[in-house]
Amino acid sequence: MQPSLSVSPVWRRPVSPIACRFAEGTVDLVVVGAGYQGLSTALHAARAGLSVQVIEAGDIGTGASGVNGGQVIPGLKQDPELLITLFGDEDGKQLTRFAARTADVVFDLIARERLDVEHMRCGWIQAAHTEAALQAAMQRNRQWRAQGADVALLNQAEIALLIGSEGYRGGFLDRRAGVVNPLALVHELARIATEAGADLATRDPVTSLVRDGTSWRVGTRSGRSLRARKVLLATNAYSGLLSPKLARSLVWLHSFQIATEPLPPEFDTILPGRHAVSDSRRILVYYRRSPDGRLVLGGRGSMRPPRTAEDWVHLERALLRLYPMLSNVAISHRWFGRVAMTPDHLPHLHEPEPGLLMVAGCQGRGIGLMVSLGEPIAHYVATGDPGMLPLPISPLHGIPLNRFRRIGIAAHVAWYRLLDGLER
Repeated sequence: MQPSLSVSPVWRRPVSPIACRFAEGTVDLVVVGAGYQGLSTALHAARAGLSVQVIEAGDIGTGASGVNGGQVIPGLKQDPELLITLFGDEDGKQLTRFAARTADVVFDLIARERLDVEHMRCGWIQAAHTEAALQAAMQRNRQWRAQGADVALLNQAEIALLIGSEGYRGGFLDRRAGVVNPLALVHELARIATEAGADLATRDPVTSLVRDGTSWRVGTRSGRSLRARKVLLATNAYSGLLSPKLARSLVWLHSFQIATEPLPPEFDTILPGRHAVSDSRRILVYYRRSPDGRLVLGGRGSMRPPRTAEDWVHLERALLRLYPMLSNVAISHRWFGRVAMTPDHLPHLHEPEPGLLMVAGCQGRGIGLMVSLGEPIAHYVATGDPGMLPLPISPLHGIPLNRFRRIGIAAHVAWYRLLDGLER
């Protein structure tokens, strides 16, 4: 494949400017971070009549919300029966119902608000590369069918036809899922949140959060300061020095992605139904077709920021393993972003001090999960009633020896890649 110097996502496009405003005095809610979680919460809080200030360290979409793979997948990593085991009958069923609707929330929002977001609700396939993975897909299909979800189990012939690639034993098809232009979605969320009355400031990182009586004092690098009755720290993998304890509770990774040039018509057998796909490998890859016909593929990358195009070679190898006929198709775009995972692969909701909220951990479900969390979090901020929260408020615990995580993760990734290679 021919080299490319582009390190921007394929869906970069001009967006309408959003007026940036900074409130003065005291507001009901300060949201730190203008990603899906922060902007969705700001939108619902503003529409509930709260005064809201959103503060973003960079530009809209420069974090994970603008550089992810665009797959909108309902559910969580864990299936319904395990969620009920972990959280109990009542809370587990409530979380399952919430998780089942996350894709609905995103696509209904796009339609209801007439958002300028390219999207296709064409389903998601979890492709099983081993017999054990196929058995897991069978269990997932059984459990979600019991919940009334529009899902199906694929055999080897069916998945080969839908993906356009041989080698998978079968898979799980979730027709509730789809894909969006992730950058357009976060920009449109910013637009409707500000139109609802939320103030938004960009390129001004929050540098201090101090509890002061019954409220919080929030300071930024530019010297701005205001008071807030409640604060939502919606920074996830980018929490850093602002909340070291939150940062120590997470494992952050780099997600790398590539996109080909638009594929010519002779390759229309590749994802002909435009399904999004993730495979079952330990170091999985995920891929889809873009609206203009490119193949977009992503997966884990190095723990350090990339330096040259060689840092994406492992994805080019994966692409050719799936579709060897694309050996002469150029890679036009390469990019990466930081994502956060939790040790138990569940999203976590914390309130370590009164009025300071934070949610972290997406595990590949970030678009649907974080957009959907906006309304219940806003309700909790407005009323203090946790009844709508789909997750329990849990203690914030750091991971032991977290500062050595980069070494450990790199070793695990190398080992898992070896195991995945042996299973071909």
